[in-house]
Amino acid sequence: MKTITVDSNPSDKLLKEIGAAHWPTWEKEVSTFPWEFVTTETALIVAGECEMTPEDGSPAVTFKAGDLVVFPVGFKGSWEVKKALKKRYKHNGGKFVKCLFNRLTIWSNTLKSMMK
Repeated sequence: MKTITVDSNPSDKLLKEIGAAHWPTWEKEVSTFPWEFVTTETALIVAGECEMTPEDGSPAVTFKAGDLVVFPVGFKGSWEVKKALKKRYKHNGGKFVKCLFNRLTIWSNTLKSMMK
C-alpha cells in the first residue's frame, strides 16, 4: 500500500508556492473512524494531533499542527483524532468531481483574498 508522507517543517516559501492559505478547511472533534482516500490529498495541519493506522497493518503515522501531510489516493485506514483537528487541504488525482469542487473552492478563496 502507498504510504503517508509527513513534512514536519514545511517552509513558508513552500506553503506560499502551493497556495495553502487559500485551501478550504475541515475540522473534526476527537474521534476514531475508518477512511479511504479517493484522491491524493495534501493537508496542512493547522491545529490538533492525529494518528492514521493503515488497514494493511503497516505502522501508524502520527501528525500534528504545523505538519504538511500527503495522503495517497487509495490509502485505507483509520483516523484517530487525539486533539481536535483543523486542516487545510487540496485534492489531486483520483475522483474527478471531488477534485473539481476542491479547485473551485480554492479559486473562490483566492479571489476573496484579492478583494480584501
